[in-house]
Amino acid sequence: MSQKNLDFEKSKVPAEHRRSNITLFMIMMGFTFFSASMWAGQKLADGLDWTGFLLALLFGGLILGAYTGALGYIGADSGLSLDLLAKRVFGEKGSWLPSAMISFTQMGWFGVGLAMFAIPVAKELLGLEVTPDAMPWQGYAMVLIAGVLMTASAFFGIRSLTIISYIAVPLVAILGTVAICMAINNGDASLVEQFAKGTKDLSIIAGVGLVVGSFVSGGTATPNFTRFAKSGKVAAIITVTAFFIGNSLMLLFGAVSSIYAGGNDIFEVMLNLNLFYFAVIVLGLNIWTTNDNAIYTTGLGLSNITGFSKKSMVLVSGLIGTVAAVWLYWNFCDWLNILNGTLPPVGIILILGYFLNRKEILSDEPKKFTVNWFAVAGVVLGAVVANLLPWGIASINGMVTASVIYLCGKLIK
Repeated sequence: MSQKNLDFEKSKVPAEHRRSNITLFMIMMGFTFFSASMWAGQKLADGLDWTGFLLALLFGGLILGAYTGALGYIGADSGLSLDLLAKRVFGEKGSWLPSAMISFTQMGWFGVGLAMFAIPVAKELLGLEVTPDAMPWQGYAMVLIAGVLMTASAFFGIRSLTIISYIAVPLVAILGTVAICMAINNGDASLVEQFAKGTKDLSIIAGVGLVVGSFVSGGTATPNFTRFAKSGKVAAIITVTAFFIGNSLMLLFGAVSSIYAGGNDIFEVMLNLNLFYFAVIVLGLNIWTTNDNAIYTTGLGLSNITGFSKKSMVLVSGLIGTVAAVWLYWNFCDWLNILNGTLPPVGIILILGYFLNRKEILSDEPKKFTVNWFAVAGVVLGAVVANLLPWGIASINGMVTASVIYLCGKLIK
């Protein structure tokens, strides 16, 4: 394997190219530093008291941890990316469905992330007026610069992702936590008292659903990164720990921002504390660590579908995401949230397929087949149920439906 191509998009990651535990932890923590999760934190703060908020974090984190932890184990145990695993569970052409779904979703969030950085910075730094109908050229310039930088880090692969994570994770965690503590200290009531205000009309179940939904989409891509871990057990522990800490921190940042600054992002809290330049750094790095992982995942998925290299697909998807960023931000967030519900069925079928066919999937020469129609049907019907069933937790509903259909197919065969 050429030293210039260490992303192993077409093969399993060999033992000599596995990464250290601290490196994997930093990458996974950075992946969860997702600004859109703060939106969910705002909704939790609006609808739950402090005890309800903590319970939602706990139970939602347990569900998300079980799901991503299993995928993390599988990625490390097999050394395979999500798309290579999908080939062995869904079939050569059947794998195009999960690859397309996760690529489209992650490319969309990449674009939204660019706008989430450019729009508030354009407003605050340059004093520009930005609306859904008008974006000054300076704002587009910021989108372009951020898009080029974030696409470049994904283009250069896992080494570049590692460098960005080592820089961003401690800075975001420390500066964000300090800002939160300062906001609470400067407030006119304690955190518990502030959480008690408002209508509080959200149930714990709904809160758990928000926590799970905040990162279940990105979490489905976990094997793309844990395939570089030294063992399945280590990968599972690191994934659960990093995702629980990172996602909980983002939700808390969003909740405190809503309570003390009337917004949904730590950026607004830091502005209120007159920490503008720190706010820009935290916002930029926070988005960068998720966006480069997202476009890296997109590149792997599109490479599986098209046969072109991961690097070329990263460039194409980065270009599309950058060009469409502002439009995606104002017009497509609701659709992306709907698409989030389509990915848990993919993940649960990969988990079931792996543990029911582990020997075959780990084989260096697995049996090739075109399509597993029960796996495909499970994803399609699971996505429909996740988005249309009005009760319960959407992602769980989708996973249960997909599991039943896939297991029925195993019994019939």
